[in-house]
Amino acid sequence: MNIDWKIQTFEELSNYELYAIMQLRLAVFSVEQNCAYQDADGKDLKSLHLSGYDSNGELVVYSRIVPAGISFKEVSIGRVISSQKARGTGAGKELMKKSIEFVQQKYGKVPVRIGAQCYLIKFYSSFGFEISGEEYLEDNIPHIEMVFSLS
Repeated sequence: MNIDWKIQTFEELSNYELYAIMQLRLAVFSVEQNCAYQDADGKDLKSLHLSGYDSNGELVVYSRIVPAGISFKEVSIGRVISSQKARGTGAGKELMKKSIEFVQQKYGKVPVRIGAQCYLIKFYSSFGFEISGEEYLEDNIPHIEMVFSLS
């Protein structure tokens, strides 16, 4: 899948881009995963948004880069998501590679902490993330903290 990438601050997002992001996050995290939670958590305002669009201009993958001190003491990559259309194409792997590359370009070779859904441990481990802590429930979904570090 050929993807056109954009990295933007909240202020740089157009109304249409923000709508597409929220629509995708709601479709997957709330509807598919049958999970009612407060998606608009205030972190979007301070984060950078990495969006991947297909050749038709449709948002197919997305993550947000959360600066250190907001979600965790480290920089974080969150709301990692692939649309149904993009699943199985390698787009999710490309999204994580791009997310890590962007963190390193913006912040240097700093550790990155994520709160991963447990069923994705193998996926995140393939990028070098290691389990850091005990399993916990977030919105009734098992999660675990994982850390990526180049040092």
